[in-house]
Amino acid sequence: MNFDIKKSNIGNTDRLARLGVAILLIIGAVRGGSWLSAVIGAVLIATAYFRFCPAYAAFNFSTNKSATPEVK
Repeated sequence: MNFDIKKSNIGNTDRLARLGVAILLIIGAVRGGSWLSAVIGAVLIATAYFRFCPAYAAFNFSTNKSATPEVK
């Protein structure tokens, strides 16, 4: 498990997908949906902004093709 936030583990396609889903979730929450969807949308925006996903780090997974894989 490697929780180094300086090493990005989210690629461009994954980042754009997270932003798109987050925007839809937040719009849905504003239009009368659940507050939980707004929280999930905010988490997706944060992970897209920082290019780091703690769940990916827990399973040593990365969608970032430019990062060199860490072998242990």
